Amino acid sequence: MIKTTNIETPLGEMIAGATEDGVCLLEFTDRRMLSSELKDLERLLETTSEEGDSRYIKLLRKQLDEYFEGKRKEFSVPLVIPGTEFQRIVWKELLNIPFGSTRSYQEQADILDKPGSVRAVANANGMNRISIVIPCHRVIGSNGHLTGYGGGLKRKKWLLYHEKKYSGKAVDLDLF
Repeated sequence: MIKTTNIETPLGEMIAGATEDGVCLLEFTDRRMLSSELKDLERLLETTSEEGDSRYIKLLRKQLDEYFEGKRKEFSVPLVIPGTEFQRIVWKELLNIPFGSTRSYQEQADILDKPGSVRAVANANGMNRISIVIPCHRVIGSNGHLTGYGGGLKRKKWLLYHEKKYSGKAVDLDLF
């Protein structure tokens, strides 16, 4: 069973979902494909969903609060990330991008030793169901411009600025 509940954030309302093994969903409630994303998740996990809370959602809420306060740079809540083998590899590599840093899609593909798979990497990033925690917002275009983010480019910009501010690194105003 996937328990789901809404969480208020400085960027708007998000829906969180968790199984008995960990968090499997964190998306903005205004995301266009949210209902099909949840149905897909139910199919992949061979279960259903219902509103409710769980210990993992409570932990996620606490860690998100700390993140938005600038006190947390990494999340430790257990994650459930069903997908293809390639998607899981891409998502796990996203977790290696340091707080306050960015990488291009090409750099991500190179790190995965698949330099010709930039579009596949970008597609897998777009299929990430656990926003912020799996930091797909830290991936930008090779030209340094912000590109694609399921939560919208305004939110991506906000998240990157927020992380730069609390990372102790200089904020590159050209990015913003």
